[in-house]
Amino acid sequence: MSLERYKVSALVAVSDMERARDFYEGKLGLAAGGDDPDAGRTYTCGEQTELHVFPSVAGAGASGATVAGWYVPDIESVVDELTANGIAFEHYDEPPLVTDARGIAVLGPNKGAWFKDPDGNILGLLQE
Repeated sequence: MSLERYKVSALVAVSDMERARDFYEGKLGLAAGGDDPDAGRTYTCGEQTELHVFPSVAGAGASGATVAGWYVPDIESVVDELTANGIAFEHYDEPPLVTDARGIAVLGPNKGAWFKDPDGNILGLLQE
């Protein structure tokens, strides 16, 4: 059996659901249908994908790597919109990952940008 034909979603552990709702809904503009049985929230995104945010004090921000990312057609406009909403983009200066003043990196034919939620979970944007 292979998992390649099944739907997959990203899960993000947070320490405080109220603060997470303010960030994911207020700053990122995501919408959920309400609380899930695990006291988390599931946000439906493009092409039937989902981002599930759930309470876990021990797991919040523990990864240190990108935990979820969105594919966007125009990264500059999305970075500008999120910056206007109070999102601070990460800056990297270790080749091959070097970002410009706005936090956008050119990765061959692609572009990427990263930001953190209130728990330090790293979220990303990718323009292919």
